[in-house]
Amino acid sequence: MSTPGHPTRNLEDCLSKLLLHIMSSKNVPPTPLLSEQHNGIPPRLFEKAQEAKSAIFDIATKSKNERTKVALPQGINQATFRVAIAELHDRLGEEYVEFVTRLDDGWYMEKERLDPNTHDGMHVSSEEDFVASVVVYPGSTEEVQTIVQWANHYRIPISPISIGRNYGYGGAAPRVRGAVVLDLGRRMNRILDINPDDCTCLVEPGVTYFALYEEIRARGYKNLWIDVPDIGGGSVLGNALDRGVGYTPYGDHWMMHCGMEVVLPTGEVIRTGMGALPGNNSWQLFPYGFGPTADGIFSQSNMGVVTKMGFGLMPNPGDHESYLYTFPNDEDLSQLIEIIRPLRIAMILENVAQLRHISMQIGLEGKPRSFYYNGQGRVPDSYIHEAAQHLAHGDCSWLYYGMAYGPKEIRQYKLDIVHKEFMKIPGAKRIDPSTLPSTDYFWVRDRIASGIPDIEELRWVNWHPNGGHVAFSPVSPVRGADATALWEIARRRCEEYNLDLFPTFCVGLREMHLIVEIVFNRDDVRMRDNAGLSAGND
Repeated sequence: MSTPGHPTRNLEDCLSKLLLHIMSSKNVPPTPLLSEQHNGIPPRLFEKAQEAKSAIFDIATKSKNERTKVALPQGINQATFRVAIAELHDRLGEEYVEFVTRLDDGWYMEKERLDPNTHDGMHVSSEEDFVASVVVYPGSTEEVQTIVQWANHYRIPISPISIGRNYGYGGAAPRVRGAVVLDLGRRMNRILDINPDDCTCLVEPGVTYFALYEEIRARGYKNLWIDVPDIGGGSVLGNALDRGVGYTPYGDHWMMHCGMEVVLPTGEVIRTGMGALPGNNSWQLFPYGFGPTADGIFSQSNMGVVTKMGFGLMPNPGDHESYLYTFPNDEDLSQLIEIIRPLRIAMILENVAQLRHISMQIGLEGKPRSFYYNGQGRVPDSYIHEAAQHLAHGDCSWLYYGMAYGPKEIRQYKLDIVHKEFMKIPGAKRIDPSTLPSTDYFWVRDRIASGIPDIEELRWVNWHPNGGHVAFSPVSPVRGADATALWEIARRRCEEYNLDLFPTFCVGLREMHLIVEIVFNRDDVRMRDNAGLSAGND
């Protein structure tokens, strides 16, 4: 994946060694780097990752789950299972087949060997409910075929993951207890192609946003951007299959995919789009091929195991400019959404519109809840707004993060329209970026909206010791009445179950999601139960 002897990479290796020495001297185990692990972090984020890790571990109380019994698949007795696993050992090699004897929740960027692949690390039910029996590590499409055919023979359920970091939605947990997890990331993590002329790439499941970004930079392709979600440690392929989004104009990752290689439940292999035609050179250029389009049945599904996936990359737009507006009252939400809708459809607002509540902003400070409030129930609004007075942008209820792209005159034309519309809200403010310190969250959004993956988003998980989160994310039309209704539902559910509220509205072209992050203590059974019920699992 990397370019041997690349001067930038050599410089980063030297920096990483220095950082490793500094952090080890503080008794903080170092987070693995990309040069050490396929799902590690780039050296530029090492210190930030260590700080986040220290903050989480400093207040952790949950012990590791050492297990003596393997969770057998339903309907399979132990003797048959042992025979089946012995056969898999013979086919793949013992080192690539591991029994699950320990559940280590860890944190986002690091679990045992950096593989969050045994269970749901953010479990809202018992951590034993969705546990793998064995984890296997295929190294090729052919080995995936071998595993699928083996599973068919023994009637053993399998559960493929790419990296396993979609934490708020279950992570790497198999939905059938005792299933065999196919961790595709550890050995299938090659960037197979980057084409700077066509602005495309072809990747395997284990390629993270960090890895793709760093490789594009190492190759000197300054004309290419990638589109990244809030955190860069996830799989490029896996995020698209889950229909995830990012924050450049190429934000719809499923829409930007082009061509897949898939192992079907029979063990057969198909390629979608032009990939099925021998000798063609248009696999990442034209997504349809001939006849019906099959791609959709492989997104958020159990119809096959995707082993390769192509994507369109965004051409570098040149100049770009981030901006931030704040709005003073919760009640401004309806009018704001009515303003956002036509601007977003017309692409005046060019990327996924992100409207955050001030409670989420306070959570992003990374401080535990006890720093602000020790009472029962949801933290009162007055405490949140008191804390917000100390933020660089001051107190408010809603924050809008956006970015304008292109030459100055084009940016200014769009920015003037945005300003005119947003200032219709009484008390609205445009925040001057020059007044914000370099550590302000604004600059994280600036990097993400310009295709540079970061790691800061999950700081709000530190709200509770042993912090976990589960997301409740309803979809609705982009209308003020719908936004208000969703906001009231979220508030009511959090009030009902004594949970704090961390909401963000994300507006696509013609729909919006209300992302409600329910944060809880994984070692508190009552809080876990409340988190599951509030997120709609009742």
